[in-house]
Amino acid sequence: MTLREKDPVVVVGAGIVGVCCALYLLRDGHRVVLVDRGAPGEGTSFGNGSIITEEAVVPVQTPGVAWKVPGMLADPLGPLSIRWSYLPKLAPWLLHFIRASRPQRVEEVSIALARLLDGSLTAYKPLVEAAGIAGMIRRSGWVSVYETESGFKSYEPMLELQRRRGVNFEVLPAEELRQLEPSLAPIFCRGVFYPDVAHTVDNFRFVQELAAAFVRLGGTIRQQSVTGFQQDENGVSAVITQSDRVACSGVVIAAGAWSGPLAAMLGSRLPLDTERGYHLTLPHAGADLRLPVYSTERGFVCTPLENGLRIAGTVELGGLEAEPNWQRAEVLYRNANRWFPGLDRREESRWMGYRPSMPDSVPVIGASPRHRNAVFAFGHGHCGLSLAARTGDLVAALIADRDPGIDMTPYRPDRF
Repeated sequence: MTLREKDPVVVVGAGIVGVCCALYLLRDGHRVVLVDRGAPGEGTSFGNGSIITEEAVVPVQTPGVAWKVPGMLADPLGPLSIRWSYLPKLAPWLLHFIRASRPQRVEEVSIALARLLDGSLTAYKPLVEAAGIAGMIRRSGWVSVYETESGFKSYEPMLELQRRRGVNFEVLPAEELRQLEPSLAPIFCRGVFYPDVAHTVDNFRFVQELAAAFVRLGGTIRQQSVTGFQQDENGVSAVITQSDRVACSGVVIAAGAWSGPLAAMLGSRLPLDTERGYHLTLPHAGADLRLPVYSTERGFVCTPLENGLRIAGTVELGGLEAEPNWQRAEVLYRNANRWFPGLDRREESRWMGYRPSMPDSVPVIGASPRHRNAVFAFGHGHCGLSLAARTGDLVAALIADRDPGIDMTPYRPDRF
């Protein structure tokens, strides 16, 4: 990729993916400007489940999902729900989503995710060491718990999918699960322990610390809204904000759920939408949790953070404009209180954010089909924190015309 070396590379988006892209580009010797309408980490990166995993090879869309759509519409508080009012706008995305649930396509997506996730923890190492925050990542593993045998049986095909991808896990009977995580109520019949999983003790501070390191190392952050791009026969020559124009040698679009309109300005209309996720954080929860615990049956995770217990999850397909449905946060509390009876809600905080999601569960990482000096890096869904550093490394390789080490075809922007 030929760049105008006198001008910086501009990264649009200061969430965890954008910050990691900026840091890897800086490591390559580029001048880098990071632009976002908000401060680093204030978007989706503010409230995720704080998990960094290499085992997330199971896509959101699985075989038979089409038959579940009526239930998603009927139950607004279910683990996966669709807002009726958003259905007309969601329909094209939903059609892609259903098509991607065919068994052969699920297998292909799983392979693509596995190749991308491989090395995701290792990719963080140079970034956290430079920022002096290696201790913020704890490799404790995590455990999936099942309240019913039927729930476990229904997930067994996905465990087989993980086995085919080489995921390391151990199925635990109830007694071994109690030994692994004694704080859990004795209501579970099975657990699945994944040892090769980490979490950060504060996902928001994690992004802030990485962004601060980016500035210390010579990067520039501008808190401005991007309104357009200056384009010519050589590609993108400037990023236009609401207040000025930033000349650039190249641009990276890593603005999460807000990336779609930016990509469209560069000639690419992609089926990006948003999975609205909710969280509660309980500073005085009273649950002495050793490691993150999650449920595929109920669609949420509990993570021990330095500022309390994070209860996060569920998927609501409702776009970027609808008001939050805070009853979904209450469902999270009720579910977690089954696991840890008597949770203390004093000084709790609640949040709703937007996972940027492609209908096939595969992020977009690749050069713009129209502008070779523009790279897209968005649509990471549930794996933004897991894949951010890995994405940054790949984006830097694409900008430098280096071999990224994997076939990038499954992640190309023009695959739909």
